[in-house]
Amino acid sequence: MRTQLTALAAALVTSTLGSAAFAQYNATAAASRPQVHVQVARRAANGQTVYRDELQSPAADSYGNAAGNQFDLAVDGAFEGQTVAVLHFYTGEGFDFSLPRAALQQKGFSVYRWSNAAPPIEEFRRGLARANQLWVISNSARMLTSAHLDAIEGFFEAGHGVYIWGDNAPYYADANAVAERLFHGRMEGDLHGDQVVSLRQGAPGPGLLADHLLSTGIERLYEGITIATVQPNDALTPLLYGSAGNLVTAFYDHNGRRAILDGGFTRLYRQWDTAGTARYVKNAAAWLANAERFGGAIVAHGVTQNAGRPATPAPSTPTVSAPPVPHASLATPPSSSPWARRAGAGLFGALFLLGLALSRSGKE
Repeated sequence: MRTQLTALAAALVTSTLGSAAFAQYNATAAASRPQVHVQVARRAANGQTVYRDELQSPAADSYGNAAGNQFDLAVDGAFEGQTVAVLHFYTGEGFDFSLPRAALQQKGFSVYRWSNAAPPIEEFRRGLARANQLWVISNSARMLTSAHLDAIEGFFEAGHGVYIWGDNAPYYADANAVAERLFHGRMEGDLHGDQVVSLRQGAPGPGLLADHLLSTGIERLYEGITIATVQPNDALTPLLYGSAGNLVTAFYDHNGRRAILDGGFTRLYRQWDTAGTARYVKNAAAWLANAERFGGAIVAHGVTQNAGRPATPAPSTPTVSAPPVPHASLATPPSSSPWARRAGAGLFGALFLLGLALSRSGKE
């Protein structure tokens, strides 16, 4: 009886989380190996053909990941009107952010980018005020002042996501400055990667964390060319271990605040069409949007779960640029919205039923 009641209450929780409150997510969110319902014809014992609903793996791309945007974390167009602000300090080798920009536009994000130098602090604050999240792509020398770090910390503490990108030594100067300020994080070292890794099986070694929102629809992911190693700490959860067994990517998810620390920015422009990169970039932005905290305030009006509607291109937004700095080593190898109140009330009710069921069954 206790097992049945627990299953019932768990189903109520699942139903609550799968409601319109989470409409920005596709139906297979948090499934690295998604399954789809298929009507399959079977021959019955009496010779008649019957159709049964079965779960099967969908068609895959050439790298083995589920093919189609319906297997990304977010519905196309879900974040129309939201902006990703980018401090883009390394722009060598033709790295103009055009590939990530196009991927982000599929989910509705526009991009506002400062290139090669930090903007004046007041301009930076104005940019953050209109941004949904901030991405920092480091170079070999510090460009951010303490005032910039203060602004980033305030943005983060308000619940806005921050993606911190570095690469092989010494191309993590600002990445470490930001990570140390936000959660005592840092990266070090220089390793050659250039491999595709699969889902991690639990044992130490290379691989991607399975069945997380960030790894939705990804069984195989390219690690990047040259890689720095993220130093583990208690605040960070490992996401991607590279082919050398080093921690390439980790995430922070505590008290309504989210961030990602990544030692492989080369995959944003090198070998882009290799396994999983575009989907991962889209998943990361959707996760950093933190709709679980901000609710309907950031989700495009009219989005329905698994709608599969085509993306609407985001309007072009400015790029502020300064002369590029070379990357020599790479040339060699809590919300008050009605949405949140409804979601919280539904989840609270389901958890209350779970507690009540367990309490009663314990007396039987």
